[in-house]
Amino acid sequence: MLKSHQSEDPGVKQPSKARARAQIREPQRLDPSERESIIAREAVSFFAEHGFGGQTRELAKRLGITQPLLYRYFPSKEALIERVYQEVFVGRWKPSWEKIITDRSVPLKARLIHFYREYAEVILTYEWIRLFMFAGLRDLGLNARYLKMLRERAFERVIEEIRTEYGRPSTDEVPATVLEIEMVWGLHAAIFYLGVRKFIYSMPLETDVNSIIDAKVTTFLSGVRSILPAKAAG
Repeated sequence: MLKSHQSEDPGVKQPSKARARAQIREPQRLDPSERESIIAREAVSFFAEHGFGGQTRELAKRLGITQPLLYRYFPSKEALIERVYQEVFVGRWKPSWEKIITDRSVPLKARLIHFYREYAEVILTYEWIRLFMFAGLRDLGLNARYLKMLRERAFERVIEEIRTEYGRPSTDEVPATVLEIEMVWGLHAAIFYLGVRKFIYSMPLETDVNSIIDAKVTTFLSGVRSILPAKAAG
C-alpha cells in the first residue's frame, strides 16, 4: 500500500519511464489539425538543423510522440518533406510581390528595391537558406520546382519591366533571352548569397541588408541595358 500511495503523491517525482509515457500520451489530446501543424513546424526546424537525411524517429522523439503516430499524419518521409516544401517555399511566397514588380506608377528602380527588400526578409533566414541548400544536395527536385516558380513569377516579369523602361520589344514579341535571364539570376543569386554567408559559412554581414540590396539593384540596372534586344527599326 505504501508504494501505491507514493506513486499517487503529487510531491513524488515520477520514474523516467512513466514520464516518457506521459509525454507520448500528451499530444494525443490535441486537435488533429493542430497536431499536424505542430509536426510540420517542428519538421521545418528539424530538417533545417540536420538536413533531409535526418531520421523521422528522431523528429518524433523531439515532438514527444511515437513514430507510428507521426506516420498517421504523414504516411511517408517524402510526404513530410513535401509539406515542408509547401510551408517554407510555396507558403511564404507573397503574390503581392508580383504586383510590386509590375506597378508602373512607381519607378522601376524603386520597385525592384521594394521587391528584393521584402523578398530578402523571407528568404534570408536560418530555416529557408539551410533547407534550400540541403534540398539541393539531396537532389530532391524541390529546388527545380521552386526555381521554375521563381522564373515565372519574378524573373520574366522583371525582364518585361526592364524592356518597357528602356523602350525595347515586349517579351511577347521577342522572348526573354538567355543573357537576360542570366543577368536577373545574377542579381537574385547575389542577394541569396548573403544568407549563405550568414547561415552556411557563419560569416556575419558587415552592413545592413537593405543597403546591400539597394547597391546591387543600382549596379544591376546600370549594366543590364547593354544585353537587351535592340529597339525595333522605325
